[in-house]
Amino acid sequence: MDSYREIENLIYKYAELIDSGNLEGMAQLFCYADFIGPDGKLVSHGAEEFLALQRRAVNIDSNTNTPHTKHITTNVIIEVDESLDKATARSYFTVLQSTENFALQPIIAGRYKDSFERANGHWRFRRRQSIPDLIGDLSKHLLFDLKHSDT
Repeated sequence: MDSYREIENLIYKYAELIDSGNLEGMAQLFCYADFIGPDGKLVSHGAEEFLALQRRAVNIDSNTNTPHTKHITTNVIIEVDESLDKATARSYFTVLQSTENFALQPIIAGRYKDSFERANGHWRFRRRQSIPDLIGDLSKHLLFDLKHSDT
């Protein structure tokens, strides 16, 4: 698989894992990575810290073991430096949510700024910054108020 496709798959796998409620699998994507808040500050480093962060943040329905979301990632732009085994990516995200008592709607939209490194012949996340641009009703998705948070 070429570098572009492998990196693109990592970006999309993040969305697939969170939407399926697989926080542990999602955290494994960040074994060697920093997760950065909108303000540029470090929020977590590595899988354990990222998993703890997600468990504190994401509302997982106990009946379905999912957050009832669809993370849609678009406008993916990947720049690869094969000689340095490094890459960067920019993309947009939109999250839709629907539950039994919550009509289908977009709840947040924003941007990801990612960096990657190649180790042992495979690409992995090195850094992800999540920047919310449009914030809707996150009351059924998050366990905290993003509008009044430092994260």
